[in-house]
Amino acid sequence: MATLEDEEFKMSLSEFKLSNNGRFSKGASVEVSSDEDGLQGAWFAATVIEQVSSGNFSIQYKSLRNDEDTEFLTEVVDSKHIRPHPGDEVVDHFRVLEEVDALYNDAWWVGVISKVVGKKKYEVYFRDTDDEMVFKQSDLRRHKEWIDGNWVSCNLVDIIKK
Repeated sequence: MATLEDEEFKMSLSEFKLSNNGRFSKGASVEVSSDEDGLQGAWFAATVIEQVSSGNFSIQYKSLRNDEDTEFLTEVVDSKHIRPHPGDEVVDHFRVLEEVDALYNDAWWVGVISKVVGKKKYEVYFRDTDDEMVFKQSDLRRHKEWIDGNWVSCNLVDIIKK
C-alpha cells in the first residue's frame, strides 16, 4: 500500500523523467552505464551537457577524470545507456537478502546484503563477480530499476518483467 511519502517520492522523480520527445534536459543529473568489459552493470553519475543527435547525448561524469587528470571526462553516450538519477532516499537500515546498489570505484553496482556486520555496516554479495565486500550504509542505496520511464522498487521488478 502506497504511503504519502511514497507519493511524494514519485512526484519528486517527475523532474528526472524524459521529456515527451525523449530528451534529457541540459544539466540533468543522470547515471550512465557501459558495455566495456568489467564495467557491465555499473552506473556512473554524470550530468547532461546537450543532445548531440537523435538518441545521443554529450555527458560529463561527476567522478571520472580524463587521462591527464585535468578535468572530468566527457563523452557522447547513446540514450539506452542513460537513466535519470534515482533521487536520494533516507534509509534507516537494510535487511539481509535485500537488493542494494553499492558505491564502489566511482560507480553503483547491484548487490545483495549478505550480512549485517555492525552498526550501519553491511557485507554485500555481488552475483556477477562472486565477491563480497563490506560497505558503510552511506555507500548503499535501495536497488531500483528504470523501466518504461519509471523507477520501480526491486521487489516489484520480477512481477513487471514477467
